[in-house]
Amino acid sequence: MKEILVGVGILIRTFVIAQDTTKYKQSQTTNPLSFSGFLEAYYSYDFNKPPNNTRPFFFYSHNRHNEFNINLAYVKGKYNTENTRANIALASGTYMNANYAAEPGVLKNIYEANAGVKLSKKKNLWIDAGILPSHIGFESAHSPECWILTRSIIADNSPYFEGGAKITYTTDSGKWLISVLVLNGWQRIQRAAGNSLMSWGTQLQYKPTAKTTINYSTFFGTDKPDSARRWRHFHNLYGIFQLSEKWGWIVDLDLGQEQKFIGSNSFNTWYGSACILRFMPTTSWAIALRGEYYNDKNSVIIVTNTPNGFRTFGASLNIDRTINGNFLWRTEIRILHSKDKIFTKETNPESNNTAITTSLALTF
Repeated sequence: MKEILVGVGILIRTFVIAQDTTKYKQSQTTNPLSFSGFLEAYYSYDFNKPPNNTRPFFFYSHNRHNEFNINLAYVKGKYNTENTRANIALASGTYMNANYAAEPGVLKNIYEANAGVKLSKKKNLWIDAGILPSHIGFESAHSPECWILTRSIIADNSPYFEGGAKITYTTDSGKWLISVLVLNGWQRIQRAAGNSLMSWGTQLQYKPTAKTTINYSTFFGTDKPDSARRWRHFHNLYGIFQLSEKWGWIVDLDLGQEQKFIGSNSFNTWYGSACILRFMPTTSWAIALRGEYYNDKNSVIIVTNTPNGFRTFGASLNIDRTINGNFLWRTEIRILHSKDKIFTKETNPESNNTAITTSLALTF
């Protein structure tokens, strides 16, 4: 009898310890606060050998020539509960220097800072406000999310980030996402001086399967002082198609218009496109080809001061090697051809540009 009681006591003690351990593990896994980071070092060689060591002026990522540098490095804190969420990330690098040049003081180093609350107990309806990732385009500043090392011309010349607020609804099936945004401007945290009006955006995304994404995003507003107000509207349509485990395809179309002058009924138009085909022979290797074109003959976005404005074709070949899941080594050769001589080869005007870029990126 004594042995039985001892055995029962051991079983009870073991059960209590197991319960305590389970509760501890659950508390660990349900911690709403988490941290992560990213670092991308790169080297780019421009065969035109620009004298100021800066790639063409319309590049805002990986834009330094013949030097080892950091494109983007950030640390991020993330808070997630059932009804609330928040993100904050502080960053540095040549991407930040180029894209945040118009922002004052410490705002130049805020990669992301936003908070959100769920508006419905039963539906996936949220409101978020702060410094948000752009709702436009399929590319982001975070290189591993993109199929090509350098960003396309359409990505570098449309917003990467936005200051504002948005309401987002996702259906129960997860197939549809609808978002409406009120914004401080076209890639702005602080609104332009003298501008008294907000801008607006929309996003409609459809995922019929896990392998297909179709997205349509818009921007409506003005990014200039009231005294020189010119209304702008912009449309972005893209599709991502994972054709098989090894083959994937992305196609993007952009169209924008802006008033020629305040109160005008005439508009200057710009447009662009990018197509990417990716092949993954293994989970560790990827090869991607990109073709792109950008036409801004009236210099709304890209100012060239040349007779035909900005009319440029591009082609890229990219090879990726993934190591240990979170380390990415990428190499790309990129060729551009413009209608006008908008590039500089050493000190002479040139219509062509070729560059090789390689990067090492760590996500942790």
